[in-house]
Amino acid sequence: MQLTGAEIIIECLKEQKVDTVFGYPGGAILNVYDALYKHSDEIQHILTSHEQGASHAADGYARATGKTGVVMTTSGPGATNIVTGLATANIDSIPLVAITGNVTTDQLGRDSFQEVDIVNIVKPVTKASFLVEKVEDLADTIRKAFALAQHGRKGPVLVDVPKDVTANKTEFVQTIPERPRTFEIRNPEKVRVVQEMIKNAKRPMIYAGGGIISADASEEFKAFAELIDAPVCCSLMGLGCIPADHPLCVGNIGMHGGYETGMATAECDLMIACGARFSDRVAGDRERFGEQAKIVQLDIDEKEINKNVKVDEYILGDIKEILIALTIGLDRQNHPDWLAKIEEWKHHFDDKKLPECDLPLPQQVLDTINEIKCPSDIIATDVGQHQMWVAQFSKIMESRTLLTSGGMGTMGYGMGAAIGAQCARPNDRVCLITGDGSFHMNLNELVTLKSYELPVVVVVMNNTVLGMVRQWQKLFYGSRFSQTDPHRATDFVKLANAFGVDGLRITKPEEIKPILTKAFEMNKPVVVDCRISPDANVLPMIPPGKTINESSPKCKRESRHAVRVGSLCLEQLSVPEHSNPPFPAREDSLVLKQLISPKHGEVNNYIYRVLNRVPYFYSLSSFCFSN
Repeated sequence: MQLTGAEIIIECLKEQKVDTVFGYPGGAILNVYDALYKHSDEIQHILTSHEQGASHAADGYARATGKTGVVMTTSGPGATNIVTGLATANIDSIPLVAITGNVTTDQLGRDSFQEVDIVNIVKPVTKASFLVEKVEDLADTIRKAFALAQHGRKGPVLVDVPKDVTANKTEFVQTIPERPRTFEIRNPEKVRVVQEMIKNAKRPMIYAGGGIISADASEEFKAFAELIDAPVCCSLMGLGCIPADHPLCVGNIGMHGGYETGMATAECDLMIACGARFSDRVAGDRERFGEQAKIVQLDIDEKEINKNVKVDEYILGDIKEILIALTIGLDRQNHPDWLAKIEEWKHHFDDKKLPECDLPLPQQVLDTINEIKCPSDIIATDVGQHQMWVAQFSKIMESRTLLTSGGMGTMGYGMGAAIGAQCARPNDRVCLITGDGSFHMNLNELVTLKSYELPVVVVVMNNTVLGMVRQWQKLFYGSRFSQTDPHRATDFVKLANAFGVDGLRITKPEEIKPILTKAFEMNKPVVVDCRISPDANVLPMIPPGKTINESSPKCKRESRHAVRVGSLCLEQLSVPEHSNPPFPAREDSLVLKQLISPKHGEVNNYIYRVLNRVPYFYSLSSFCFSN
């Protein structure tokens, strides 16, 4: 049958069983929107207030479902406004298809009104980008885009369609899309090799990344971890691949990981990286990361092998297939002593009480949300301190229930992601945990929440400062708060009301539970302004380029003070007998000292701060320090 290009686009979306499109109309894409109007009973269109919000919503939809998210915009600024969303999806391996309109083919390259070469602009941040200049090529290109988005390492694909192409007609034959091909194991001979390494390991550890969730391999992964009896340390993107309350789940690993994950990384003899890419926020000093262990990498992307950290062995293929293969013929392993040690590290600070504070503590807020929400409910975050607090304290029980910008660190991501997730899973509650800095970036999307009555609970961790960058300035820049201490006077409750959204406020610890309970029970969009201290820091912290262990291998046992493992209590530090100078007892100050190991003549630089003004953390004597 003869169809216009615009009609072909809609038919291709229906072929792919697309039920929701996020976007914003404009002149160059009007033909497509006209065709979409005729199929509004089959494809829901969510109109955001900004194209970036639409791109993040498509991303959140994809993360929450595993399906391909779709964003549609006009040419020029409509197209360039989604670049950040595409970059965010690309680095986190999220399947997206972006369809952009453009000027007519005869106007391309003439600096026409609202013309940009979006195809070349997005090439570095997409799996592929296409310009369709003939209507005859349109259907195949759209189908190819969806196939590419889901094949291998998933990611975004852009299709740019000039306006005349959407108007022209051609013959269209409906097809049934091929199921995504399984990415077979490329080097199956290495399966037995890795199995032998597992058998010989006394202290194995799994470094779990987002690739497990992307492959829908959480069940296979849990079975594998249980079979080899290994503790699981999750990257930010990997949280949820194993339930947070599982005995083998140790928690978040990396720059703001806990004591237990730091110790596990420093003491393991076998590290299995599963769908994880050894990012700088995890590996720190890549040359020395896990240097005491044999390292195995399981990944679908050949480019990630040995890219950041040199590994001893690797298996290349679909994570689900690799995990299944590794379990075949492998006897159950047992490491009671190793797991007992992990458990001991988990409870290292159990006797440390949260200090009293007039303002709510981030941990208290998140503990309460853990109590209120169901395991299948979704938490979306923006980027900043609140994101790390979520990683540290939120109990993520299922895959695809934590939506966060990992590799790109995109402030303003969370609101769009929450919208997309709530549209995708209307029977689950979505809670956006954001900071006042991130919220200011895309708060215009409150109008989208209200327009579609999406019952998202927006919790603003409001410290009136740009907390994460300010924390760095506090620790490493002599408390010179350059442009991070704005103390903006935005009244988020009144702001929410202006959009037609209910607003609530928490100013005292005793208000946390009743107000959050009320917010979740309202079953409509609501903003909760939660006031927290501007001095609440995210600790522990490994400074960039450092690793958890900065001492040389030969002296690390003798100089335990030289091992940075996330956080240590002053009274529990083992300082060599003749260290000079000793630790000073200065409160609320950044202190740089040199500790000299007399046995080996090494000089180790320690930066630490007594945390009497960090209200959420465990003890006044807790330190963040690095060599």
